[in-house]
Amino acid sequence: MIRVAAVGDIHMGLDSHGVLRPAFETLPDCADLLLLAGDLTRHGTPEEARVVAQEVTGLPVPVVAVLGNHDHHDERPEEVTAILREAGVHVLEGEGTVVEVDGRRVGVAGTKGFGGGFVGRSGSEFGEPLMKEFIRYTRRHAEGLRVSLLDLAEQDCEVRVALTHFAPVPDTLAGEPLEIYPFLGSYLLAEAIDEAGADLAVHGHAHAGTEHGMTSGGVPVRNVAQPVIRKAFNVYHLPGHGHSAETAPAAASAERLG
Repeated sequence: MIRVAAVGDIHMGLDSHGVLRPAFETLPDCADLLLLAGDLTRHGTPEEARVVAQEVTGLPVPVVAVLGNHDHHDERPEEVTAILREAGVHVLEGEGTVVEVDGRRVGVAGTKGFGGGFVGRSGSEFGEPLMKEFIRYTRRHAEGLRVSLLDLAEQDCEVRVALTHFAPVPDTLAGEPLEIYPFLGSYLLAEAIDEAGADLAVHGHAHAGTEHGMTSGGVPVRNVAQPVIRKAFNVYHLPGHGHSAETAPAAASAERLG
């Protein structure tokens, strides 16, 4: 089994030093890699990004992340990204990365994503220029995810994971007010995932949502926003070769997929 730990919406501030580090240091006992599904900071400042970097620097498992809307709030996402990359984090936006897990190749395609809504109740590229750009922005993110997943399929990856901040399906938004669904995700992300293929899709953003969902093409979707999972991270066991399922420590819960 390939063991994927994931969490989003940790919203670290200047008073968060050391909050997650003890749990993250247990990762080698239960997971092969850690995914961070955006909203890593509260306001997207470089100072907050350095707090996140300290939490993950030197971890003995690969760390892959996307940014969230909070990480863009201070309008310095490039600086936030640079700080995290200096700490060894693979920060993705419309691209993929391959990490080695005991000689096995795990591909992660990542994008922040954006809103727009879901089939039957979604925005469209019609009307005012601002509305057109809203949906085109989402479409660009979805296309980057699709292309990245396809690229990973050509790189002999044993497992492929789609990592986003915004939700690809409405299933994992259950519990959120219906009125804000269009601002929590887009069906375009799910279309990209189903067209290119993936073994798992992970997102955050929906604090009052639900953990479990699925794309129409059958890809498991998990909302790992920390207010939803209420743990430092969850672990998902994906089919692979050479590992059997293991019991995760108290900091996490484990789920076997496939």
